[in-house]
Amino acid sequence: MTQSSKQTALPPGYRLAEYTIVRQLSVGGFSVVYLALDDADRKFAIKEYLPRNLAERNQEDGVTVPHEMDRDAFNLGLKCFFEEGRVLSGISHPTVVRVSNFFRANQTVYMVMEYADGRSLGRELELAGGRMEERLIRKWFAALLSGLREVHSQRLLHLDIKPANIYLRRSGVPLLLDFGAARQTLSRRDKHFAAMYTPGFAAPEQYERDQPLGPWTDIYGIGACLYVCMGGATPQNAKARSESDALVPAAKAFGHLYSRELLALCDRCLALSPDDRPATVLEVQKCLQQTEYSKPEKPAAEGNRLMGWIRGLAGGRRREGTE
Repeated sequence: MTQSSKQTALPPGYRLAEYTIVRQLSVGGFSVVYLALDDADRKFAIKEYLPRNLAERNQEDGVTVPHEMDRDAFNLGLKCFFEEGRVLSGISHPTVVRVSNFFRANQTVYMVMEYADGRSLGRELELAGGRMEERLIRKWFAALLSGLREVHSQRLLHLDIKPANIYLRRSGVPLLLDFGAARQTLSRRDKHFAAMYTPGFAAPEQYERDQPLGPWTDIYGIGACLYVCMGGATPQNAKARSESDALVPAAKAFGHLYSRELLALCDRCLALSPDDRPATVLEVQKCLQQTEYSKPEKPAAEGNRLMGWIRGLAGGRRREGTE
């Protein structure tokens, strides 16, 4: 079946527990997200567990698994999705999406999350011309990492940190969306989900089923986001980098635009070996919170032009003095 037929969205007006579906917000390989209203007309985002390679919707709006051999994988993802919702519902932090409810219906699980007005970091980058000021990068990511520390303290990983999953509220406070722990569990357990990560932002260990994942994995994603915010293209995917690393280090690509400290932090976060990355999210956050850091280095060409101008000016004055 096609993707659209497998992941047919619930229609506008559909009643789901005490919520009414307004419209579909997004669809991916793992879930469908809706805008919904509760009985008090408050807005929520509701995520429905609907992995397209395992399940489909029937005419009664229920989610079914057509092939019995996929049942165990579906149930594993369902369990992880439910556990993810349970953990997130216990976290109250301004930069972590708030889960207010999660429940079973239609033979699947739904996660009810806050709906925030604003736009994604990816969209913000487009509007800024593809590059962010260092001041904003430090401010936004330091705040975001405060929430990520809380997530890690609950033994939950994000595993899909990228500009599209970082949301900026109208107030300017960043929000971390769309956790992928359950999605990653299926990716590493089932061949159907071998590509359920985001190339360029996924760490090398996410490509290997026998490599442990941990906070260091999310730190790689943070590094990739920093790189893009400085004006870089999406980094070369980690699997390709492991074979032939063609990624230009931030220190070399953006030395004339950002401080040495920020550039070095970005490059450390993007290290292929977890041992070479910062040990904790707290370490990354402290680096970002530094109030004193070096000024960007001037490009060599600009420096040469400046020195040439100074020498020419000095020579002209010497000639004037001899006349």
